[in-house]
Amino acid sequence: MRNSSRRRGLTALALTAALAAAGMPAAHAAQKPSIRVTADGTQPVFSYQDAIREYVNVQSSADSDGDGKKDLIRVDIVRPRESGPGFKVPVIMDESPYYDNLGRGNESEHKTYDAQGDPATFPLYYDNYFVPRGYAVLEVDMDGTTKSEGCPTSGGASDVLGGKAVVDWLNGRAKAFDAQGHQVDADWTTGRTGMIGKSYDGTLAGAVAATGVKGLETIVPISAISSWYDYSRMNGTLFSPGEEDGLAATVDTDPPAKCAAVRQQLAAGQDDATGDYNDFWKERDYRAGTVADVRKVHAAVFASQGLNDLNVKPNQFSTWWSALAKQGVPRKAWLSQYGHVDPFDYRRDAWVDTLHQWFDHWLWQVPNDIMKQPRVDLETGPDQWTTQSDWPAPAAEPVTLRPGGDGSLGLTASSGTATYTDTRTSESAAVADAATAQPYRLAYATAPLTRDVRVSGTPRADLRVKLDKPTANLGALLVDYGTDTRVNYLGAGEGVKTLTTEDCHGESTPVDDACYLKVATDTATSDVNVVARGYVDAQNRDSLSHPSALTPGTYYPVRWDTLPTDYRFKAGHRLAVVLIGTDGDVQGDRATGASVTVDLASSGITLPVVGGAKALAPLSTTPRPWHAPTHVRLPKPHHSFR
Repeated sequence: MRNSSRRRGLTALALTAALAAAGMPAAHAAQKPSIRVTADGTQPVFSYQDAIREYVNVQSSADSDGDGKKDLIRVDIVRPRESGPGFKVPVIMDESPYYDNLGRGNESEHKTYDAQGDPATFPLYYDNYFVPRGYAVLEVDMDGTTKSEGCPTSGGASDVLGGKAVVDWLNGRAKAFDAQGHQVDADWTTGRTGMIGKSYDGTLAGAVAATGVKGLETIVPISAISSWYDYSRMNGTLFSPGEEDGLAATVDTDPPAKCAAVRQQLAAGQDDATGDYNDFWKERDYRAGTVADVRKVHAAVFASQGLNDLNVKPNQFSTWWSALAKQGVPRKAWLSQYGHVDPFDYRRDAWVDTLHQWFDHWLWQVPNDIMKQPRVDLETGPDQWTTQSDWPAPAAEPVTLRPGGDGSLGLTASSGTATYTDTRTSESAAVADAATAQPYRLAYATAPLTRDVRVSGTPRADLRVKLDKPTANLGALLVDYGTDTRVNYLGAGEGVKTLTTEDCHGESTPVDDACYLKVATDTATSDVNVVARGYVDAQNRDSLSHPSALTPGTYYPVRWDTLPTDYRFKAGHRLAVVLIGTDGDVQGDRATGASVTVDLASSGITLPVVGGAKALAPLSTTPRPWHAPTHVRLPKPHHSFR
């Protein structure tokens, strides 16, 4: 359970006075329904058992299935029985495409309905916990999924506009209809809305916020996509061919023929043949797209991201986070060493407590101290957390490490060239026996570090290469050689394991309980760890939209970012960079078979090092030979749409 004894910066008396001054009802003085606020925030004074459970169909501005009618979006609602024109409550909203297919949460929960068709079971704990505290919780079926009309478009305009229409309805700007087709108003809400969700759900929250819709006061995106191009591709290379039409087929449980034409459009628009960025991807770009643009975001953002998430990769967070900072958006983040995992499943009590404070502040406008706390919670090792003022670490400075002809990696440039071939290579093969030359990779490592070195931010590979073909896939792996026990993000649970005991957060009914299986961190002890990965199709070196072939035999500069990280290389370990062609564990591309020659003197990898170059000194040339791990078995990363 959450820690109710932790102080929030204001006493209960001070909170009551502050609420009264703001015109909000204090519980002890109210004759009509009101929230009750103490130093621990809003309290559970409303019955979850007796809550109103109902649904409406909100009219979207989109017609995704082309039937000539605007899509109706199913909105399932649970709210305090006391809510109404005389007691208006704010809204927590989870819009999802998964309510009748993959399910939500670690236990894959689905919605259920009573005999009248009203919602009975709401997946996840948001309703159990927050409705008794004076919130309405809405679980919205994304356009084209579950009980909503239309067709899913894998992040396209109709996906986004359906959620926007719900926020508009909550604020009196859109129409909704009950089961009999009668128009209904949301006269029970203040209109102040917060959207939350993991993966696709969190993606929709960010996208709706990036439309600039009024009334959306905050979002809590968990492992969320900010660019669908970057979800399916990286710098012209493909992660998963057939991603967009495949995802649409996964979340659509209607007869296949209904949306077959839309899926064909998705397959054509994604352009797997080239991997280039086009108008299809711009529609699905929430950083600077045609439907959504981060510059329109005014909602406060509380984001969570696994830095080892190889499904929704951490560059989805880092680019969005940087843009929010430029816009001055109020923001907070949790960054973990897990994969595609909800914080409820690795730091449960602290997450629920922090989320409670966040929604109290932004939706009920409770004057707590959530925005005075450190902006970022960061996991530095298994179950080891710290806080800092921002991310990346403000003390991080760029340091360029240079490859040497003897396999060393240091601060001084070396002369000569080295050559490898673009083949599909597993990461296990790429990092094994790094001191031995292999035709499919180049490996460069520092001497054992004399102190801990922390990398915080986005590494950048900067090579001067020539090919014997017009293009090649180029990859860079940032690797830690040294025995340690780390979060097992490549394991079956992506860093967590589910236990057999439960704990509860909120109130329950016979058909909707607030109890969930506990989780624990899953760790693995290994001699090597891939810290960051990054890839580029060499012909996309200057543009993602307009590829330019390389003239064989001619040197070209090729620069690309790896995925971001926040990682501590421990004293005695070796920091390494491994250059490969096509990553067979992560990419769905075909290798070109091109021979890649690297000009060592003009190549390097730039790392954001906390403390700069001084943190690496002294960094001597790697003694040769060294006993690199020879038998490395890294599990292939998981890929799951949810």
